[in-house]
Amino acid sequence: MKKIVSIITVSLILTACGSGERVSKDVFEEVNEAMEIKKLSEAEIIEAAIVWGDSISMEAQKQLVGQLQQAISEKGIPGAIEFCNVQALPILEEVGRPYGVEIRRASNRYRNPADQPTDMELRYLETYEYDVENGNPLSPNIQKINEGEEFLYTKAIVIPGGLCLNCHGNPGTEINEETLQKLNELYPEDKATGHKVGDLRGMWSIKIPKKEVVKRM
Repeated sequence: MKKIVSIITVSLILTACGSGERVSKDVFEEVNEAMEIKKLSEAEIIEAAIVWGDSISMEAQKQLVGQLQQAISEKGIPGAIEFCNVQALPILEEVGRPYGVEIRRASNRYRNPADQPTDMELRYLETYEYDVENGNPLSPNIQKINEGEEFLYTKAIVIPGGLCLNCHGNPGTEINEETLQKLNELYPEDKATGHKVGDLRGMWSIKIPKKEVVKRM
């Protein structure tokens, strides 16, 4: 783990891809002061941010899947699609709030237009797509953004099992007519069908403020 973090740290220093925004002077001074008081290195902060990203993405996945399964048991697949349409984004906001982070999912084969990748996210999403096509491991990634004021943590999302194919599989086989009608009603631009188990569904994208990581170390 230490070796991986060291490689990531060098990469971040040499190729950090900022958004061009200026770092707030107050934030810059606050973070540096906290680092000095706690004797923290940049590598330690990055390692902590990776741990945060791993933990938060797992919690987000757990909350979404758990509540979706409950919706399926109570309302069936079409009712669960309505649940996701209304509740998926608020669930992610609720998971991220205690950490002060912004959580979202991004995909080139999105269902909700809100999940379209930004230009920055697209670079990492295309890397995961390349890795899947070439049989490479799907490893989480972390980069500095906003002049080092934040980290962007990304992690691939794959189709884990057959249950997901009830609304992400092939229309007419895995997706029945009632479910397909509900998808067309709620998501007229849906690009998220035709998947099979193990396919790349998209990725987690979590913006983590550096000051929040430092504050809690």
